[in-house]
Amino acid sequence: MSISKVFWTNMRCKVGDSLLTKLSRLLGKAGFDRIDFKNKFVAIKIHFGEPGNLSFLRPNWSKAVADKIKLYNGKPFLTDCNTLYVGRRNNALVHLDAANENGFSPLSTGCQNIIADGLKGTDDIEVPIEGGIYCRSARIGTAIMDADIIISLNHFKGHEGTGFGGAIKNIGMGSGSRAGKMIMHNNGKPHINTSNCIGCRVCAKFCNEQAISFSVNKKARIDSRRCVGCGRCIGVCNDHAIESDYDSSGELLNCKMAEYTKAVLEGRPNFHINIINQVSPFCDCHGESDTPVISDIGIFVSFDPVAADKACIDAVNAAPPIGNSILSEREQIHKDENGRHDHFTDIHPATDWRSQISHAEKIGLGTGNYSLIEVK
Repeated sequence: MSISKVFWTNMRCKVGDSLLTKLSRLLGKAGFDRIDFKNKFVAIKIHFGEPGNLSFLRPNWSKAVADKIKLYNGKPFLTDCNTLYVGRRNNALVHLDAANENGFSPLSTGCQNIIADGLKGTDDIEVPIEGGIYCRSARIGTAIMDADIIISLNHFKGHEGTGFGGAIKNIGMGSGSRAGKMIMHNNGKPHINTSNCIGCRVCAKFCNEQAISFSVNKKARIDSRRCVGCGRCIGVCNDHAIESDYDSSGELLNCKMAEYTKAVLEGRPNFHINIINQVSPFCDCHGESDTPVISDIGIFVSFDPVAADKACIDAVNAAPPIGNSILSEREQIHKDENGRHDHFTDIHPATDWRSQISHAEKIGLGTGNYSLIEVK
């Protein structure tokens, strides 16, 4: 099996140096300039952070990447898709408000913010997945698929559903439209929360399958036999009356997410930047952030998203827990047959991150075999 190169640098800085200049050097050593950026639209896939959460990546990191792209005459923009759940990022207006509140603006990053799946999360493209096992196609935000080049800028952390969140999760889950996220999380069929339904019938107007009808008390009903899981009804309901069950197992979610990542990256230049700092136990989608579970480690970059993620997994697992974190509370609970711990399993015992890596390798997204090259 081939071995991918992963370049990394630690978080130590001498006087006169900075983490942002170290990132720039790291990109240079890793061959970032081998990508032909000239006059190309470059999507920097980012997580803008749910307001209230303070562990998301600061906008300064985005500016360093955008400046590097502009140096090579590329046209960068920051992008993410709307969330499936109710929050501050489930339509483009509140999503952009959240991004601005968290410091992401053209003044701070040097490039524009674009919500890839549009105003209500319904602006998507169906993309075939070559070698897909669980998904034959993916529903991806249009602006992401319109880009010529994909750069993922990822806060590496724990995750309650997938074990960890890195490049694969940021690209796969993050690039899925609301319909795509629904497909990854469940069998793709929404249901009605009748307590919120006001009987406005807007959802029925946007259903191409005529799957929505109304009861005598004017509450909507969805015929799952007709429903194709497009998610349009979720996007157009202003009262949050249409919901998706989160019923996929963690293993299945990881597999679908890897397949969505392949749909996004297939046939286009791509590059991946994982930053291991403020490693929160939960996703940045939470409106709060817990104590980091380990100390800051460094920046890892690669042309291979699977290798980048695996290198970060190994680095995190090799680090000692921070004393007052959830990891330190749980580290004595779970051991393998050799008495060793896995930090991600300690934090979220019901998850197994290995399915994310193994399925990504199986479908040809990349490899978990890597050589680690340190850059000072």
